[in-house]
Amino acid sequence: MFYYQKTKDDSEVIAALQKLAEEMPTAGFPEYRGRVRREHPWNHKRIRRVYKKMGLNIRRKHKRRLPERVKQPLEQQQKPNAIWSMDFMHDSLVSGRKFRTFNVIDDFNREALTIEVNTSFPGEQVVRVLHSLIQFHGKPNKIRSDNGPEFISNVVKKFMEENNIEHQFIQPGKPTQNAYIERFNRSFRTAVLNAYLFETLSQVRVLAEKWIKDYNANHPHRSLNGLSPVEYKNAVNSGKLTPHTNASAQFTTINIDDDHE
Repeated sequence: MFYYQKTKDDSEVIAALQKLAEEMPTAGFPEYRGRVRREHPWNHKRIRRVYKKMGLNIRRKHKRRLPERVKQPLEQQQKPNAIWSMDFMHDSLVSGRKFRTFNVIDDFNREALTIEVNTSFPGEQVVRVLHSLIQFHGKPNKIRSDNGPEFISNVVKKFMEENNIEHQFIQPGKPTQNAYIERFNRSFRTAVLNAYLFETLSQVRVLAEKWIKDYNANHPHRSLNGLSPVEYKNAVNSGKLTPHTNASAQFTTINIDDDHE
């Protein structure tokens, strides 16, 4: 049997779409069609056929480019709510189900403001937790974090702008630039996450809450003259102690693996 073979050459259409795909990788068919039709009289059906043949209709993932992050020194804060630090931790139940903890501390006295436990923390949940902390502790001037997807989300960005809070990001791959909470995370993992097996999230929450109360009230910090976070804040507020001044402290001076907070 003999059949008619199409001889239509789509090389020009392919070239035009390929050029647009390189220049505008996030655009879709309506954008490409409109631009192609400005220069060529090709039928929209032909453009769509070639568009699908090239696989351009398949969603393409693109890395989100981060703004330049500036290295900033860690300084001993002189008053509460000057800078908060926040970070996530990961672990799993005995069933294998993974969960995360959202930790927030005050850099002034290393006080644990919260350890929230859940299976996931979208940006909306991060905002709810921060809003609750602000109502209880007051609003910080800055909040330091890494560049996790939850922290760079639009909902968190909007929350920071509406509340006039500076969001201070560390440089990618430089956790020591957020050393205060990294050291706090190590203490929490050693004392709780690595010390117990958990069957439910409720068990994690109960132990985390119990540990926070003891940590804030009784845990001695060498950088706080051997006082606990609560004792240090009370001593400063009453005028019995002058806050340390360490404006030149660099990130490299804080070792998160040594027990010398």
